Amino acid sequence: MEAVNQSMVSEFTILGLCNSWELQAFLLVMFTFLYLITILGNIFIVLLIVTDLRLHYPMYFLLANLSFIDFFLSSVTTPKMITDFLKENKTISFGGCMCQIFFGHFLGGGEMVLLVSMAYDRYVAICKPLHYTSIMNRQMCIGLVMTSWIIGFVHSISQLAMIIKLPFCGPRELDSFFCDIPLVIKLACTDTYIQEMLINADSGVLATICFILLLVSYSFILFTVCLHSKDGASKALSTCTAHTTVVVLFFGPCIFIYLWPLSITWVDKFLAVFYAVITPLLNPAIYTLRNKEIKNAIKRLQC
Repeated sequence: MEAVNQSMVSEFTILGLCNSWELQAFLLVMFTFLYLITILGNIFIVLLIVTDLRLHYPMYFLLANLSFIDFFLSSVTTPKMITDFLKENKTISFGGCMCQIFFGHFLGGGEMVLLVSMAYDRYVAICKPLHYTSIMNRQMCIGLVMTSWIIGFVHSISQLAMIIKLPFCGPRELDSFFCDIPLVIKLACTDTYIQEMLINADSGVLATICFILLLVSYSFILFTVCLHSKDGASKALSTCTAHTTVVVLFFGPCIFIYLWPLSITWVDKFLAVFYAVITPLLNPAIYTLRNKEIKNAIKRLQC
């Protein structure tokens, strides 16, 4: 009976980003502003690509799906964090905590695979231009997007299954602004060494495979164009810069949060904020600001 009572956790206490009310008031305004820009920006990109027939190409189809994922990814933790700035006692229900974990890994895992799909699209476009339309056809594009959603779902379910039945007891405080597995698993009142190893292996394998595929794709692109012309190399490098910037911004925090052996609280919080708030804002901005077709589509709307 005691073990059952230990596992029946109704809520966790969230310590948040800081204790200063003045700083929390500043962060409330700043993150609310950033969140609204993220939501409106990603919705705008999706609607622009859907409505403009000149953007009905594989690259923009994948970009629209990236913005669609970022729209929801930014909404997993940011609204809760913003409302918590107004509360003295910050709590989250057990079910709400598990939902944050599930959707965070579902959308995050899906975005990793989608970034690989976008790199593959650029590889085919630059390295095999004559076969681009036949390779990146409608079925291939839909298949790539569906694969990203399926892998993200399987990854998330496997992560959640390893912690949802753990018994929790004693202190239930999360020194962060949201629920994530490395923090929640530390609160379990049992030996979690095996679960931690499996969780890190799961996240590590997915992140490593995606990262290697990205490196291979961009290496082939640069090698191919450098072999043909210096002008082509310059253009390809410009095209790949936006993609590689997004990859670094997305994978960097993930590597430190899940694979870095040392845990420094303020660093973890900073990276978590960057991953949850800043990355969904920067992703569409980086792609669109460097893309002439997107700029032209915006000008056509203004006319």
